[in-house]
Amino acid sequence: MTRHIRHAAAFCALLLVALLVNAARVQIVQAPEYDDNPANRRPDIARYQQPRGDILVGGEPVTGSRDTGEHLRFERTYLDGPMYAPITGFASQAYGTTLLEHAEDGLLSGADPLLAPLPLWNDVTGTHNPGGDVVTTINGAAQRAAFEGLGRRKGAVAAIEPSTGRILALVSTPSYDPQQLSGNSAAATRTWDRLNGDPDRPMLNRAVRRTYPPGSTFKVVTAAAALDAGAVRDLDAPTRSPDPYTLPGTRTRLTNEADDCRDATLREAFEWSCNTVFAKLGVDVGVTDMAASAEAFGFNDAKLRVPFAVSRSTFDTSVDRAQLGLSSIGQYNTRATPLQMAMVAAAVANGGQVRSPFLVERTLRAGGSLVATAGSRPSREAMRPKTAALLKELMTGVVENGTGANAAIRGATVGGKTGTAQHGVGNSGTPYAWFVSWAQGDDDLEPKVAVAVVVEGSASDREDVSGSGLAAPIAREVMEAVLTS
Repeated sequence: MTRHIRHAAAFCALLLVALLVNAARVQIVQAPEYDDNPANRRPDIARYQQPRGDILVGGEPVTGSRDTGEHLRFERTYLDGPMYAPITGFASQAYGTTLLEHAEDGLLSGADPLLAPLPLWNDVTGTHNPGGDVVTTINGAAQRAAFEGLGRRKGAVAAIEPSTGRILALVSTPSYDPQQLSGNSAAATRTWDRLNGDPDRPMLNRAVRRTYPPGSTFKVVTAAAALDAGAVRDLDAPTRSPDPYTLPGTRTRLTNEADDCRDATLREAFEWSCNTVFAKLGVDVGVTDMAASAEAFGFNDAKLRVPFAVSRSTFDTSVDRAQLGLSSIGQYNTRATPLQMAMVAAAVANGGQVRSPFLVERTLRAGGSLVATAGSRPSREAMRPKTAALLKELMTGVVENGTGANAAIRGATVGGKTGTAQHGVGNSGTPYAWFVSWAQGDDDLEPKVAVAVVVEGSASDREDVSGSGLAAPIAREVMEAVLTS
């Protein structure tokens, strides 16, 4: 009898071990598979069981959460959704997250381990931390000025504080209301299909995710390269530039919209945007130094994040001399995001130093205690300080005496550069109107804001597309908003 009891006890012990092994297999080895199984709704239910943390502008939330009373209990809400969509992105129960909602998802959802004073205790008890808040660098007045300035036009605005890299405005139009995507209803599905089928692509963040030919605004980079390389030493000396200019090795003749560009000085060529002068300067500088200067400003950088990814602005380094001439006036393969061109203007305003742009000032726990802060951002030299001083002089001249008069602000020094970028086969595409600028109030010790504006014209207004007429007034409104806030 004792022997049978021992056998039964051993068998029971074996069954218990097998049960424990299987439980461990299910809970540890196969846990990721079960977690990722579409039929498992527990993670989604837990994720939306509490309000999401907020994204703040000027200390006030531009997001919120609505209690639906359903299994996926809390839905995301947005204040002035279309205006802030290029910053917040969306947080959808059906379609996931984008932009800041995605980059800071761990903190906003409460899943970030930094939010838990005792992370292991949370693992044992299964408790969930309240979502934290994200404090942005955005200036609400500048954001509104940019959004209302663009209005119904297709385009984008990026504004930066030159001395720090803080992003003050980031606008893209046409836009959309991210709240319409928050839930998982049939209405959210219809909105998703409509937005994705819209040829104007309202969910495209043109400020950071689309690159454009920068046109004549790129002449800021070419002028910096020429001055740094010593190809030009005196702003008021003749540049020995023909008009028209035959691109090297071709029969293609480059002309100008402005008159009197033949042998113009750098100051005159910059103020009146002479293509011939800057194409020849780019060729004289050479592809190596032109590429080095462009890359110092941030071109060809595929790693820029703010914290979400920014599309790479490009300057082609494998060009012949004719292509280099076109590249040097912002054509051929030269492409830039509005944020990149704001960085160009900011480098001029900041004495030649360009700081990495950033959008998150700090992150907070639900109770308001600090999780992390942006801190000081690294900088690099885009040009020599003397070159930056000369470029500030040139850009100021554009506003005071040249094509950028529409950006002038009373009580402030403003520097700018207009651009009308051609594109398409035979320049058949509707031009893009550009303006890049910076502004310093008379009572300020340093420039407070650098701005880039691009407006995509339409076929009906092709003849009226110009950086001075379309983009400069928007830049002025944004700069005024920063200077007076």
